[in-house]
This record gives sequence, structure tokens and C-alpha cells, in this order.
Amino acid sequence: MKKIITIFMGLIVTLFISLPIKAYNNKTSENVKKAEKKAKDMLFRVNLPDSDIIMKSYPHQLSGGMKQRVGIAMALTFRPKIILADEPTSALDVITQAQIVKEIMDLRKTFDTSIIIVTHNLGVAAYISDKIIVMQNGKIVDKGDKDSVINNPQSDYTKKLLKAVPEIGGERLV
Repeated sequence: MKKIITIFMGLIVTLFISLPIKAYNNKTSENVKKAEKKAKDMLFRVNLPDSDIIMKSYPHQLSGGMKQRVGIAMALTFRPKIILADEPTSALDVITQAQIVKEIMDLRKTFDTSIIIVTHNLGVAAYISDKIIVMQNGKIVDKGDKDSVINNPQSDYTKKLLKAVPEIGGERLV
């Protein structure tokens, strides 16, 4: 069992997704069939029910949200104790961001794993995290449980990040 797995987002995911997806095409051994069944099960668990199509797709044929889910499925396959998710909601529309965040939280419980989220979005961090560390230029400028960091930020940088979180009806989404 792996102790920690990283879910890379963006270009790196695009490069790595094709390897496991294409690895199953035109193979017949029993081990490959077991691996394919497990991969399809993991894709289903991250709300990608048409796994046959996903498994035969090239990365450019998948949406951003689908790529994120494939990356999450790949990480969970190894049942790690800790998942490091690098910007898991960046470059996604708001609806897909909400779905990914909800799925991450559900999967965290289902797989009994801890998740470290790297994000610039304090709205996501506040929703998903128990503890928050804010870094600026490689140095910690705020840390603590999410309520203390969100409601009583110590650094100007954290205050600026909080001001960048959108408002709806005059209420900030943090």
C-alpha cells in the first residue's frame, strides 16, 4: 500500500492519463482483465459511469472535470493514507468545482484517507478543510483550524485572499 499519492492537475494529468487508459486496449491476459475491472470500478466510484468509453478515450477527448475524476480514481486505486491534491478545482467551471469538492469529501470518508489540498481558493479550502495553512513566498503566514484562519486572519496576504472569494447577495462564500 502506498502511503501518499499526488493528484497532479493541468498539463501533467493530460500527459499521464493516457498511459493507464490506453494500457488496457488490445490486451487479453488475466491480470490485465483484473486491472481493467478495477479501473472501471474506480471510474464508477468517481461518478464516471460509462467507463468503457472513458477507458478508450484520449485525454483531449475528456472534459476538465472528467480528467480530474480520472486523476482521483487513479490515486484512490492505491488506497493511500494521504492524497496530495494540487489545485483539484482550478480551470473548472463553478458547477464542476462544487461536484469535485463534494466527491473529494465523500471519497475521503469512503476510503478513510486524509487529503492535503493545495489551492489558491480559500473558499474551497474553508469548505473542505479541518486545518488551513496559508503560505506566501514559501513561508507560512497563517495557520490553524479553519475557523480561526477564516474568521481571524493574521496576515495581510490571507486577508487579500479572503477578499478575493466571491460574494452572492452581499454574503462572502467563505
